[in-house]
Amino acid sequence: MGRKGGYKAVIRYRPLWETMSQKKVTTYTLRVKHGMSHATVQRLQADQPVSTHTLNKLCEILNCRLDEVAEYVPDDVD
Repeated sequence: MGRKGGYKAVIRYRPLWETMSQKKVTTYTLRVKHGMSHATVQRLQADQPVSTHTLNKLCEILNCRLDEVAEYVPDDVD
């Protein structure tokens, strides 16, 4: 989604995968043990938008802060 000023905002979930690795949590664990849908996990893997409810749930599951799940990265566009 483009914005005035020549950039777009991008939320990325790279910190999520690092946090999950450190805490030995897999996508299988998210789906089976915590009831997260396969579609939501796929959205996270593709850096697509997810709800604040999902972000909150991830923080609870991983016992971590939001910045350990998602990051805001301004993306320059031509």
